[in-house]
Amino acid sequence: MRIWIGIDDTDSPNGMCTTYIATILMDRLRSEVNARVIGYPRLIRLNPTIPFKTRGNGAVSFLIELEESRFDEVVDLTEDVIQEYAELEHDKTNSGAVFIRDDSRILNSISDFALRAVRDVVSMDEALFIIDKFGIPYLRFKKGLGIIGAIASIGLNLYDYTFEVLAYRNPRRFGKKRKIDEESFFEADWQTYPETWDTVDWANDVVVAVPNSPDPVLFGIRGDSLAGIMRAFRIVKTEEIDRYTVFITNQGTDMHLVMEEDVDCLENYRSYVLRGKIVEDPYDIEGGHVFFKIETRFGVVKCAAFEPTKQFRGVIRKLKRGDLVEVYGSMKRDTINLEKINILKLADVYVEENPLCPICGRRMESAGKGKGFRCRKCKTRAYEKIRRKIERDIDPGFYEVPPCARRHLSKPLIRMDARVRKHVFR
Repeated sequence: MRIWIGIDDTDSPNGMCTTYIATILMDRLRSEVNARVIGYPRLIRLNPTIPFKTRGNGAVSFLIELEESRFDEVVDLTEDVIQEYAELEHDKTNSGAVFIRDDSRILNSISDFALRAVRDVVSMDEALFIIDKFGIPYLRFKKGLGIIGAIASIGLNLYDYTFEVLAYRNPRRFGKKRKIDEESFFEADWQTYPETWDTVDWANDVVVAVPNSPDPVLFGIRGDSLAGIMRAFRIVKTEEIDRYTVFITNQGTDMHLVMEEDVDCLENYRSYVLRGKIVEDPYDIEGGHVFFKIETRFGVVKCAAFEPTKQFRGVIRKLKRGDLVEVYGSMKRDTINLEKINILKLADVYVEENPLCPICGRRMESAGKGKGFRCRKCKTRAYEKIRRKIERDIDPGFYEVPPCARRHLSKPLIRMDARVRKHVFR
């Protein structure tokens, strides 16, 4: 028999990682119940705006083949591994696992639910309805919210996908500072980009592939090419690697974004692509965050480039009232948190200045209230200010946040057919 196993919500802000638990489980299924793992395990990032997520909101699933008589052992072993490794003592950790037959009828039926889990807010009741409808065996720990992601990780149609190889630390080093050769990560990026991306952030001199969180992951290399990510994997130099796994994933696909024509209204905790005209010049607030507003078919919408987006804020500050833009990002507190922007058309911007003297070319001065302007030297006069068009220090096209600020699901411009690439922050 062939069975999909989906797992989610096993980590917490204090540590652990669902990908690591899945890796441990796959190894033990091979050795203890003689199961064969088929293909690559799936790392599926769910709706990034969900307020009750733990960290990266990633669920994992994989397909195994084994003797049907050993299915109960699979369920028992999965429960043992989750009990042993998941952060179940943490309030926010509510693990879940499901076991779904490799049946196209079932998989097709849950694909819409899975996509909604990436783009929308789905309830536990919806997940339990699917379980009851198809008689799906499952494991529920505490509130069991992980069942939602577990189902989604199996059912999601990967119409676009990327790869990531995740290297894990020796358990003795969990929680300790990671030892890496930073230069080797920059060298790996130099040799494999654009087959790999977001390994480092050249503009901010940051190694992006190495997490700061206290989990088992040592580093992760992402890309479109299996050969590329494995070549980078061999170039980087780090502390001892205990084990590693290659995942197929929806990271870097923009799968969370919904086009404005596909919705009737905007809601918080969803992500959109919106087009609109800027109605006021961008402005800064304390903390280095930059805001502006656009007029859309839904009314005026506030957009923000927050401080962690670094150089991207400089692009936003150059926008002006009247510019036509297309924004990409998630809505929280009625504000679109920008992930990238496509400047469609720049408005003409003018300034009013005192006229120039036609004889000497100097700038005239005011002759007094209501008396126009005069040249002190040549005695020439004029009665109206002149309008001068300002050259805009920005071009139309796509602009993205730097790698250090990129969300898991956000598609890098290198994966897009973007017309302007000089603003890719490498």
